[in-house]
Amino acid sequence: MARKRVKKRTHVGAKNPVSSAALNGHADRKDPKSMVIRIGAGEVGTSISQLATDVRRVMEPATATRLKERKANRLRDYVTMCGPLGVTHLLLFSRSESGNTNLRLAIAPRGPTFNFRVDKYSLAKDVRRAQRHPKGGGKEYLTPPLLVMNNFTDPNADANSKVPKHLESITTTAFQSLFPPINPQKTPLKSIRRVLLLNREKSPENDGSFIINFRHYAITTKAVGMSKPLRRLNAAEKLIKSKSRKGGLPNLGKLRDISEFMIGGEDGQGYMTDGTSGSEYDTDAEIEILDQGPKKVKSAKARAAIAAVEAAEEEEEGHNDNVERRAVKLVELGPRMRLRMTKVEEGICSGKVLWHEYVHKTQEEIRELEKKWEQKRREKEARRKQQKANVEKKKAEKAAHRKATGGKSKDESDDEDEMDMDDYPYDSDMYDDGFDSEGLAGDAEEQANAKMEQDGEWEDEEEEIAKEAQAKGKKKPALR
Repeated sequence: MARKRVKKRTHVGAKNPVSSAALNGHADRKDPKSMVIRIGAGEVGTSISQLATDVRRVMEPATATRLKERKANRLRDYVTMCGPLGVTHLLLFSRSESGNTNLRLAIAPRGPTFNFRVDKYSLAKDVRRAQRHPKGGGKEYLTPPLLVMNNFTDPNADANSKVPKHLESITTTAFQSLFPPINPQKTPLKSIRRVLLLNREKSPENDGSFIINFRHYAITTKAVGMSKPLRRLNAAEKLIKSKSRKGGLPNLGKLRDISEFMIGGEDGQGYMTDGTSGSEYDTDAEIEILDQGPKKVKSAKARAAIAAVEAAEEEEEGHNDNVERRAVKLVELGPRMRLRMTKVEEGICSGKVLWHEYVHKTQEEIRELEKKWEQKRREKEARRKQQKANVEKKKAEKAAHRKATGGKSKDESDDEDEMDMDDYPYDSDMYDDGFDSEGLAGDAEEQANAKMEQDGEWEDEEEEIAKEAQAKGKKKPALR
């Protein structure tokens, strides 16, 4: 009989992956979350769909990686779900009728929205195909990337510049809020595995353009001070202690001594150092890392003795054994994008235009627009107050009705008092209780009827209706 299957990914005791809170020092419920969406999912094409997938990989882990869009979904559907899901940023990819690719960065729930045109882009698979040793996806995506921004602010910019200073400020703030802030005291250095580089291009003509280059890299490090054979032996020792496969062990079967492996055999050129190995990283990319590995807890007297010995050795040799020198290299993961900002809106894809690259308004036109937006804001506020008053009125009426009927709801009392309307003569005053059950208060037709009744026109209408009914009754044949 076949053995019963055990679900290991969902039950207690399963070897689930380590949470992001354990890997980095800043994972929190208040961290920003994003959704990368294709507006018009079936119309953008395969390339833009793949570009949206690559951007989702960049935004991991705090993003909806497996989000499925439908043609029927509208922007309002996603904005409505931002609050319950805690989403703070929306990245919207779309294609215009002329074939241009657009990216909108919206901050939920009230905006602003930054509109970019994607001038050029390269997918992640194209970037990997151009590399000799591409970096594969691994643990790099378990933690958010390190955001590096360059040239976003111009010291010579002011409020009257083509790219005003306040635009640079809100753009910088919007991109900085995409990822959680890093706490240097709590964030482990090993948790920073990726870099997102945003570089603003300076226009030599000062034509008022705001262009951003988007690059995504993985951080790789290598120990400095050891030759390549010694690094292979060090890696082999770690493989032996681990339970993984030992495919990286060096083959020493054809060598007579370990020295042949270290100097390169009979034709070797001697022990390889940093200067002779030819495969070391650039020396200007070296950093010093303090050893933070687990250590055995010792008594206070032993710690004091060890500290005294280490201090004496540092004075003699001038270095610290706990500090390790490592070379850093960036390997591009993709995608690449060249973004050109075209417009900034106050709300989420709507509202007052704060800045436009091509359309420029005079001071009089700006004042007129400000008046219009102020009028719209007042009307919106008045509608909101009226809706709130209507809700409170209905609640008060329900409470009064419940009190009058002895705690029963209005539906229950209507069922008990149900009667046959054919047995009673129609009287309009019987149903005039001042409550508008159909919600027609203020309706245009009701107002027109009330005006006709005040002017006396309604009596003439009643006489005409009676005459027409009398004429129809004369033409009706008698029953035999």
